[in-house]
Amino acid sequence: MGNLCSVSISMEGSVSRCWDCVVGQASYTCKLEDNLKALRKELEELQARRDDVNRRVDLAEQQRMKRLNEVRLWLSRVQTAEAEAEVLIKDGPQQIQKLCFAGCFSKNCKSSYNFGKQVTRKLTEIVDLKNAGVFERVAENELAAQVDVRPVGSTVGLERTFDEVWRLLEQNNVGSIGLHGLGGVGKTTLLTQINNKLSNDLIGYDVVIWVVVSKDHNIEKVQEKIGEKVGLSHNETWKNKSFDEKAIEIWRVLSKKKFFLLLDDVWERVDLIKVGIPEPDQENGSKLIFTTRFLAVCGQMGAHKVIKVECLSKDDAWKLFKDKVGEETLDSHLVIRGLAKQVVDECEGLPLALITIGRAMAYKMTPKHWEYAIKVLQEFPHKLASMDKKVYSLLKFSYDNLPKNTMRSCLLYCSLYPEDFEIPIDELKDYWFCEGFLDEFDNIIDARMQGEDIINSLLNACLLERCKDSAECVKMHDVIRDMTLWIACECEALEKRFFVKIGLRAIKAFDVENWEGVRMSLMYCQIKDLRGTPTCPNLQTLFLNSCRLKVISDGFFQFMRNLRVLNLSSNYLLKELPQGISELISLECLDLHETYISELPIQLNKLSKLKYLDLRRTSHLHKIPQQLICKFSMLQIFKMSPINFIDVGIDNALSSSGDSLIEELKCLQHLKVLWIEIRTDFALKSLLSCHNLRGCTEGLYLRA
Repeated sequence: MGNLCSVSISMEGSVSRCWDCVVGQASYTCKLEDNLKALRKELEELQARRDDVNRRVDLAEQQRMKRLNEVRLWLSRVQTAEAEAEVLIKDGPQQIQKLCFAGCFSKNCKSSYNFGKQVTRKLTEIVDLKNAGVFERVAENELAAQVDVRPVGSTVGLERTFDEVWRLLEQNNVGSIGLHGLGGVGKTTLLTQINNKLSNDLIGYDVVIWVVVSKDHNIEKVQEKIGEKVGLSHNETWKNKSFDEKAIEIWRVLSKKKFFLLLDDVWERVDLIKVGIPEPDQENGSKLIFTTRFLAVCGQMGAHKVIKVECLSKDDAWKLFKDKVGEETLDSHLVIRGLAKQVVDECEGLPLALITIGRAMAYKMTPKHWEYAIKVLQEFPHKLASMDKKVYSLLKFSYDNLPKNTMRSCLLYCSLYPEDFEIPIDELKDYWFCEGFLDEFDNIIDARMQGEDIINSLLNACLLERCKDSAECVKMHDVIRDMTLWIACECEALEKRFFVKIGLRAIKAFDVENWEGVRMSLMYCQIKDLRGTPTCPNLQTLFLNSCRLKVISDGFFQFMRNLRVLNLSSNYLLKELPQGISELISLECLDLHETYISELPIQLNKLSKLKYLDLRRTSHLHKIPQQLICKFSMLQIFKMSPINFIDVGIDNALSSSGDSLIEELKCLQHLKVLWIEIRTDFALKSLLSCHNLRGCTEGLYLRA
């Protein structure tokens, strides 16, 4: 009985399971039409969610963020599932036609069963994907390319030092290395070699960061460069964060990364913690290597190892010099090779001096040129005590070797700009013209060609450099700039000619009564007001741009009768010009671009020699007195865009959409360069109808 009972229960369970299986499989067919409708509905909802995610991803990637891997995988799965679901939906009507008896049976049971099963499973997959597509974050800040390969000059004689540095970098207990040595000795070249080597041998680093610190020691700039490299500066909120908040953000990113930080041209201690950089050590595996001229800075920076970058040996120095001078010159006379070796000896193995003087002596094919070079190089170093001045005297030979005084004046002029500053070439040429340097021509177009020739000569002599990221700019090597300032401020009879103070954190102008220089640059100084009446009979150039300047007193310009170039640009707090600006009777260049001045004073009509007027991006300028612009009879360059034209106004050249401004510009017979905005058909036709205006227009902005 027990066995019979057992068999009975077993068969009952088997029958039940078989029935459930049949019913379950039959549901694939019976519910096919409902499942297809549900699949279509869920697919539409999934597609909507996918579109939402894609929009968020696109917005993040526009800010140079990187989509999360889980988001990338989800989007890929959605794409595959979508394609498969659309095939099922497309084939659905044909499969439904095969059904009969209220959809519970099929003319082809196997085909309908398989199809219904696919629909059911795909429906489940689509629902799961839709539910999985809810992301709190779709992207994260992306580190920039691990290594930016940088152009590198001659590496003659640096091989041994490079190998020594690289061996130290491979030691776990060395987190930071300081490279110190004379300016121009090759520290930056060595650092560049290390940077480029990392492009082929990262040895586990997540990111390599290069920052030029420079003498100005702007740690905000250092922080910005690091923020840019680790992908933080592309976020809109970054700009509004304080210095400390940015430091926290940088720390958050770098503390999770193994980084390699290269700091070039460090003049004083950089507080890494303050900037937001974790101290490189054995635990985090990160590295810091920096260059400096001063051994003391290596101690201040806490370098684990310090290496002095020495000048080149005699053999390496000769090899480098010979490469720059060229065999043709060395073989041009029997005695020149011997004289050239004496010049090399005077350079004392300093690579920058060897390169600069070597190029200056290229194609000097008479013994007299070389004998003179030796005499000059022997005399200057003996007069100067410090090594820096010895370097400057060596570099001064290249300055003295320039064929024209104009070139020397133009080179000295470049030292008015800050270290590592990218100087716009067009600005240089226009300023040189107004200073009277380009005196071979009366008009700016021809003078610009002369200026271009001078720039090329200075580039060829290695006294200027092309900027890496902009063909429209040049810059000075910091040692060359120091040399030119030494010449302009201290050397020989030129004492006190230049007064250059960049980035001073002063509230008021200092020693305002004692401005005796010929050229002065106070760029990036925090001078809020200029209220004195300095006596400056010799002053010809005054750079006050980017100074946060707010007020200039009426008497400030009273005794600057010889001033030719005045740069007040990028002073966003400057809302008005003093009436006393009319005292600048010799002024030829007035640069007001990116200021907040609201109107031009009528007293400007006294500036009869004005040749250059820059009013670009003066967004608050709403009034120019009528008959003012046409008074500038010598004006050759006029730049003004965009323009805030007003609908009504009395005695205003900016009223009536600027039609009257065009009429005044027609009166300027010497105008050669025009940047202007046009808003009406009448103004455009008026401009085009004037042969002179049509021919001199460099920048034309059309706005309805």
